[in-house]
Amino acid sequence: MPVIIAIVGILVAAYFWMNRARGAAHAASDLADMANDVRLAARRFGFRRQQNLHPVESIEDPNLAIAGIALAFVELDDFPTQDHRAMLNVHLRAHSRVDQETADEMVVLGRWFIAECGGAAPAISRLSRKLYRLEGHAALDPLLSVIDKTLAGQNGLNTQQSEALHDVKNVFRVR
Repeated sequence: MPVIIAIVGILVAAYFWMNRARGAAHAASDLADMANDVRLAARRFGFRRQQNLHPVESIEDPNLAIAGIALAFVELDDFPTQDHRAMLNVHLRAHSRVDQETADEMVVLGRWFIAECGGAAPAISRLSRKLYRLEGHAALDPLLSVIDKTLAGQNGLNTQQSEALHDVKNVFRVR
C-alpha cells in the first residue's frame, strides 16, 4: 500500500510540474507575441528606432503622439475601464480617419511609448513636447478633443490627470 501511495504522489507531482512548465511556455509565447505586435505596428507606421535616441524622439506622425498622450491620460485613471479604452479607440479612429486595425496599432505603439518613458506621467510630458515640436499650437485642439471625448463618461479628472493636463498646457504655452 505505501508503494502505491508513493507512485500516486510521484504522478501528481509530475503532473503539477508539467502544468507549471506549460504555463511558463504560454507566458513566454504571449510576451513574444506582444513584442511582435509592437514591431509590426512600428513597421506599419514607418517608425524607425535610432541608436542613442529615445523612441519618442523618433516619432514623425503627430497622430502617434496624440494616441500615446491620450492613452497615458486613460492610464492615469485610478481604475481605467475597458469602456475608456474602447472610447479612446473610437475617438482615435474619428480624429485620425483610420480603420480599426490602424487605431489598434496606434494604441499598441502608445502603450510601448509609455513603457519606454517609465510610466504615464513622464510619457505625457515627453510626448507633449514632441507633439509641440511636430505641430506647434495647432496640435493642442485635436489632442484636447480626443482626451475630452475619451474621458467624457468620467466624473471629472482625478488629481494626476489634472496635473498632467496642466503640464500639457505648460508645454503648449497656454495659461
